[in-house]
Amino acid sequence: MEGDTFSGLGNGTQMDGKVLQSFQKSFVQVQNILDQNRLLINEINQNHESKIPDNLSRNVGLIRELNNNIRRVVDLYADLSTSFTKSMDASSEGDSSGGAYGKAGHKRHRPG
Repeated sequence: MEGDTFSGLGNGTQMDGKVLQSFQKSFVQVQNILDQNRLLINEINQNHESKIPDNLSRNVGLIRELNNNIRRVVDLYADLSTSFTKSMDASSEGDSSGGAYGKAGHKRHRPG
């Protein structure tokens, strides 16, 4: 897939295969973290319902882990957003069609 391009964004924009692989890797990481969070939440709920002191104490660490995972997901999405914007900017710089839309699909403002 190296060097391949993808033009399935509906507007003819081409993306490098490496960019797509990077996006896919990030989405897999996000999904893995979300799956882990689901397990953590289930365990936290079970511990809470049990009302056993040791289980409730264990929840402190589990909730910290959950919070850290949420931060990681936010960071991954922020990185994805930045990467996507950069890839769109890079691909639109090579587009000299001069259509009704400028970079990133925003309408150009014409002087009145």
